[in-house]
Amino acid sequence: MTHTPLDVLVVNYNTAKLLQPMFDALRQPNSADPTRYLVVDNASADNSLERLENVCPEALLLANEKNVGFGRANNQLVEHLQGKYALLINTDAFVAADTLNKTLDYMEAHPDCGVLGVRLVGREGDLQPSCRYFPTPLNVFLSRTGLERFFPVVKRVDDMEWDHASVRECDWVPGCYYLIRREVIDQVGLFDPRYFLYYEEVDHCKRVKQAGWKVVYYPDTTVVHIGGESAKTVVELNAVSRQIPKMQIESELLYFRKHHGLSGLALHMFLVCLGDLILALKAVLKGRGRAAIGACWQHTRATWALLRETKFATQPTR
Repeated sequence: MTHTPLDVLVVNYNTAKLLQPMFDALRQPNSADPTRYLVVDNASADNSLERLENVCPEALLLANEKNVGFGRANNQLVEHLQGKYALLINTDAFVAADTLNKTLDYMEAHPDCGVLGVRLVGREGDLQPSCRYFPTPLNVFLSRTGLERFFPVVKRVDDMEWDHASVRECDWVPGCYYLIRREVIDQVGLFDPRYFLYYEEVDHCKRVKQAGWKVVYYPDTTVVHIGGESAKTVVELNAVSRQIPKMQIESELLYFRKHHGLSGLALHMFLVCLGDLILALKAVLKGRGRAAIGACWQHTRATWALLRETKFATQPTR
């Protein structure tokens, strides 16, 4: 049984119904000990605060008056860390009985591992992207347009065709189960606060690797990730379904400007326009109608608008 000090960081946003099963899974009798729970509620509109006090009364609980985003909320907890490791876990991610012990044991045995992710599956046991390559203007373009099969030498962000049963060093792992060595946080910090949602763990893993640490995919335990629950419960996001894609577009722009410079950003903008043109032509050829063609035009317009609003991808809009 592992006795490695662990801080579990949870950001909750309108997922009151998931809190009990998520914490129950974490607190199974043979799971890691000692464990501290640090929770930020991002101005939930449901009864999350009341549920949190019942479900995990021992947690350090911060309640934000507005939704500050995933990365910034996790950053609020850094000053409260005490353990050797910090685990970031989504409220819609459910660990197996052996997950905490196995992943902590791996980190203890591999001191060069800075960030560890696990095998992620959906509700029905379907494998989810768990071990990913860094996005580039080119591989994002190829993925969007479906042209990636013609360019097998280009590493895809999500390559699902390899054997997911072996430990593997990778570029980045998703933030729904994200185990970090405390020493890494002390050295490179946690998330860049410019990302409101999306790309924060991509950017973090980039900095972790640049600092000489390994990012590792560990398949010997499985976490069930049902995905998208926070977004599903938010009327304002669902009513205006443009909000989430907009956040994704913005984070992508910020990331490419930061890590690929102005030239990389310019290439990305060119490929966005080219990609939307290709997708519009596909829509015409397949008779998908005006809505499908209009969506391509709207995507290009939204990307250029966000480029202006972010002052050429140098600052966030919120």
